[in-house]
Amino acid sequence: MKLPQGEYRSLWSLTIAAGWLSERRLWGVDASVVLGDLIRGSSLNGPIEELRGRSVLLATRHQLTSALALIELDGVARRLVLWPPDLPSEHVPAVIAAADVDAVVSDRALPEGVMPGVASIFTCSPNIAPTDAEVRRSYPTEWILLTSGTTGVPKLVVHGLSTLTGAVKSSQTPASPIVWSTFYDIRRYGGLQILLRALLGGGSLVLSSAGESTDDFLTRAGAREVTHMLGTPTHWWLALTSSSAYSVRLRYVRLSGEIANQTILDRLRATYPEAMVVHAFASTEAGVGFEVADGLAGFPASFVGQRDTGVELKIQDGSLRIRSTRTAVRYLGEDAGVLADPDGFVDTRDLIELRGDRYFFVGRRDGVINVGGQKIHPEEVEAVINSHPQVRMALVRARKSSITGAIVVAEVVLNAEPDSENRPGQELKNEILRLCRATLPRHKVPAAINFVPSLAVTATGKIVRHNA
Repeated sequence: MKLPQGEYRSLWSLTIAAGWLSERRLWGVDASVVLGDLIRGSSLNGPIEELRGRSVLLATRHQLTSALALIELDGVARRLVLWPPDLPSEHVPAVIAAADVDAVVSDRALPEGVMPGVASIFTCSPNIAPTDAEVRRSYPTEWILLTSGTTGVPKLVVHGLSTLTGAVKSSQTPASPIVWSTFYDIRRYGGLQILLRALLGGGSLVLSSAGESTDDFLTRAGAREVTHMLGTPTHWWLALTSSSAYSVRLRYVRLSGEIANQTILDRLRATYPEAMVVHAFASTEAGVGFEVADGLAGFPASFVGQRDTGVELKIQDGSLRIRSTRTAVRYLGEDAGVLADPDGFVDTRDLIELRGDRYFFVGRRDGVINVGGQKIHPEEVEAVINSHPQVRMALVRARKSSITGAIVVAEVVLNAEPDSENRPGQELKNEILRLCRATLPRHKVPAAINFVPSLAVTATGKIVRHNA
C-alpha cells in the first residue's frame, strides 16, 4: 500500500498493508474480531473525529477492546495512554494529570469520580458497527506506557509508533499461517510488541485474560492453533507444569522480562521440539535490545558494541546500556525529561558479567542481597535450584540477621504436589543444598530451604520479590 505523500504511517494503514484482513482475527477470551470488519466499521460508540488531537486514556477491561481502540485511534489522537489492569485506582488521578488526559475510552461503566476532570467518555465494544465515515489518520500520536515494578505512581514513558515497531520485521507472506499468542497483557510493553508483530506481520492473535488459568489459556490457544507464543520465564515454568502444556504445537517460543537460565531453555526445547526457542532482552524505556536464538543462556560478547542491527550495547559500571532508535522518547509528569544519558544510552540497571566469550545476566542493581558485606544476586542462586529435576521454581530472598545483617533463604515449589504420605523432607532439602554447594561460592548457598505450594506472581508475569 502506498500512502499519500506526507501522510502519517498509522497502525491502521500498516495493518492494511500487511494484507489478508478477511482471514486474520483478534481473539479475546469470549469474543473475536475479523480485522477486515474495521475497514467500514468502528468499535467506538461515537464519531472518531471527536477524539482528534486529544489525550485519550484507554481504560478498558478487556485486551481485545484495547487493541481495537489502538488500531482506530492511532493517527487521530494526540496521545494514547494505556491503562494496565493492575494500576491501583489511587494512581489514576496522577496519571490523568501527568498525561493531560481529556477523554476516556472504556468497555464498561466507570464508577463516578474515578476519572476526575474528564468529561468525554466513549465506549468501545468488539461488536463492530458499520459506518461510512472517512477517518483521516494524519496525527503523529504519542503512545504512553506505564512502567511496572514500582511501589509509587508508575513512570509514564512516551513512545511513538516508529520506536515501538523498530524491532518488528516488515510484512512478508509467511510459508504457513502464523497465529500469535502471549501470556503478556498488550497494555504493557512486552504484550504490545506481540500485538504489533501480529498486525504488521500478517498474523492473527489470541489474547490472554487476567482471570484465566494457565491450563485454560493453553487449551484455548491450542484450539486456535497458535504457532508462536511468548512470555516470561515464570510464565513458561507455570506452562511446563500445566496439564495443558501439550495442547499447543508451537513453531516459535520466546522468553523475555526475566533471566532465562539454561534449565528453562532446555526444558522448553524438550517439550516443543519443533519450535525455535529464543530469549530476548527488552524494557519499556530501552525498547527491544536483542534476541538470542542459539539455545544458550546469556548472549555472545560480540553483541556488545556497534552492530548492523541499529542497536548499540555497552557495559558500564557492570550494567547493560542500550542506544538505538527503539528507545522511548522521554518521560512525562514528575519524571519529565530525557531518559537516556548525554550519549544517548539508556541504563537498564540489569547487571551482567563476562564468562569466556559470553555475557550472562546476574540480576538487578536494586535487587542485590548484602550478607556480611558480600553481594549476592538472587537470580543466580535461583538458577541453580531450578536446575534440580524435582523443582518447578524457586524464590531466593533475604532474611534479617543480627549477625550478618541478612541471610539467604529459598522458597521452593516442587513439580509434584506432595500428598500426606509423601511429604518432601529433609533429604530433598539436603539434596538441593548439596547442588548449591557444588555450584556456588559458600556465601551464596541458602541458609534454609522452605517448600511452599506456590509463589506470588505479578500481573506482568514476574515472581514477586520481597525481603523480611
